[in-house]
Amino acid sequence: MVDEPVRRERKSRRRAEGATPKAQRSVDYRQLRNPFAPQKAFSDDRIAEMHETALRILEELGIKVLLPEARKIYARAGAIVDDGTEMVRIGREVVDAAIRTAPKSFRLRGGQAQRDVTMEPGALVFQAGAGCPHLTDRARGRRPGTLSDYLETVKLTQSFDVLHTIGPHVEAQDVPINLRHYAMTRGGLVLSDKPCFVYARGTPQVEDTLEMIRIARGLDADAFRDDAWCYTVINTNSPRTLDIPMAQGLIDMAKAGQPSVVTPFCLAGAMAPITMAGAITLQHAEALAAIVLTQLVRPGAPVLYGSFSSNVDMKLGSPAFGTPEHVTATLGSGQLARLIGLPWRSAAASAANVADAQASTETMMSLWGCLMAGVTYVVHSAGWLEGGLTFSLEKMMIDLEALQTLAELCTPAPAEADDIGFDAIASVEPGGHFFAAEHTMQRYQTAFYDPLIADWSNFGSWTENGAMTADERATALWQKKLADFTPPPMDEARIEELDAFIAKRTEQGGAPPVS
Repeated sequence: MVDEPVRRERKSRRRAEGATPKAQRSVDYRQLRNPFAPQKAFSDDRIAEMHETALRILEELGIKVLLPEARKIYARAGAIVDDGTEMVRIGREVVDAAIRTAPKSFRLRGGQAQRDVTMEPGALVFQAGAGCPHLTDRARGRRPGTLSDYLETVKLTQSFDVLHTIGPHVEAQDVPINLRHYAMTRGGLVLSDKPCFVYARGTPQVEDTLEMIRIARGLDADAFRDDAWCYTVINTNSPRTLDIPMAQGLIDMAKAGQPSVVTPFCLAGAMAPITMAGAITLQHAEALAAIVLTQLVRPGAPVLYGSFSSNVDMKLGSPAFGTPEHVTATLGSGQLARLIGLPWRSAAASAANVADAQASTETMMSLWGCLMAGVTYVVHSAGWLEGGLTFSLEKMMIDLEALQTLAELCTPAPAEADDIGFDAIASVEPGGHFFAAEHTMQRYQTAFYDPLIADWSNFGSWTENGAMTADERATALWQKKLADFTPPPMDEARIEELDAFIAKRTEQGGAPPVS
């Protein structure tokens, strides 16, 4: 029960707020550092044994590499290559040399310096969900993704500083595949100034996309090649296969000096051993093989070690996320990434079908796993449903609340003498309250995090205001953000040059993907 003096004080403060503009709380989520010490899932000697076993896998068992050019590159470095079986066996001395040349830190550039992010151990970079063939929202339902849907996800990503890069959030299935990369890349470059994504679907599409980024950023060839301006994600085909588009993507991006995020997708019990130690050992071997290829192409090419290992539902065969096994795999992957010293990527994820309590719980648990593991680049951190089949705008908004909460923890809480507050404590009699204390009145407008979605009113007030649920409030938020969206400034001449390039390549037939 709230006593009468407190009630009067609250009313007085509300009147005061109505009379003068509320002070704006200043936040900066653009450059985050993980404040937590990395946690372990396995002992150091077990991690050393997993690394040793991964090297043994590459030496004795090898990895199947479907691209002839990639096999030649491995062979020139001393790997044992059998073109008949397409198997490549890589000696540990080749792996060790690649680990030494792969950069431990690099800057991923945006359209403005304030959008640059640093990829290194200890940094914390968030990206919304990616690779989804469907989009869903409460206003329009679940549907195959379109270009319009993708552009909405770009606008929303641009609108929140806690999301640091643009990704392939939703597949624009209404655009032919030979032209799709033009439309999606243009949207990411014109509607956002954050670092952008490149589809690794064959050399012609990669070269087109890199040229579009160079035009949009106003760079000559040397300036582009000497810095990291974009990234791609390379998935191995577990177990132990590197297919043609992915191997070609590693080669193309390394030649251009652009980073690849190497990410085996090892689901324990399906494409990997059922034990989490076995799953991440296989993941480690596959990641090392792909990292080696980048360094053989161009020593010093930026690359991220990648982890996306979890378990499956053994009754259904479907992937599961946010599980104890998923968190264990992330923690163990962090130990392996630290062993080789590279920045690394993992993911928050959900297998839920709608933006409900299950979805939030799975994403939150996997987010905490990433935070405790020391992940550099957290992919799928907002909006991801159905194990990646669907991007939800409501879930994106709800997940952003969690991301901003974690981002707040990246700034140390003030703890100077005045913050510790002896005088404030002395000013209030035993049994009193701090609502009217001078210490409170100086700070109350900016002291605490302001929620995006959460409603902290009591049941009566909540009911009077329409009894809106979190997903209903999320709908209102994304609709408002889209209605208010203004793209970042961009030189009109660059847009014209970009559009002329797209028109020319479209007239030439575009660039079909390589399979």
